[in-house]
Amino acid sequence: MEIYKKSQNLSSFSDDQKLIHQSKHLLLELYKCDCEKLNDESFLRCILNRASKLANATVLNLISNKFEPQGVTAIALLAESHISIHTWPESNYCAIDIFTCGQNMMPELASQYLIESLMAKEHSLRVIERNPPSAVPHQIRTAV
Repeated sequence: MEIYKKSQNLSSFSDDQKLIHQSKHLLLELYKCDCEKLNDESFLRCILNRASKLANATVLNLISNKFEPQGVTAIALLAESHISIHTWPESNYCAIDIFTCGQNMMPELASQYLIESLMAKEHSLRVIERNPPSAVPHQIRTAV
């Protein structure tokens, strides 16, 4: 119980820190997908790269792992956060996170592209609005 109280304090801001909605975290679940596409590591890397660009994000790195007998996890590390996918081809299912920060981001375009690329017949999308302090979006960072 003590840990919970401490973590609550971490989320409080002073009155002079204005909260803004410029960060979105999309939780996307795709059902009844093409199982071959869900098991194709190269294909998944390509669509994550394209989805990142559609979201107006800068890809810093792409990493992936193919599991035996099947399944892939791939992550696009973005200057603006990340897009990740975890697949279960045997169930025609995958779970995708799209987290972007900044005013010019379009994660919904990335989401729609991934739904279409994986030929999902059903999907579930939850959008979480992140609330960074107003100073965060104005900080300039350069990838090293």
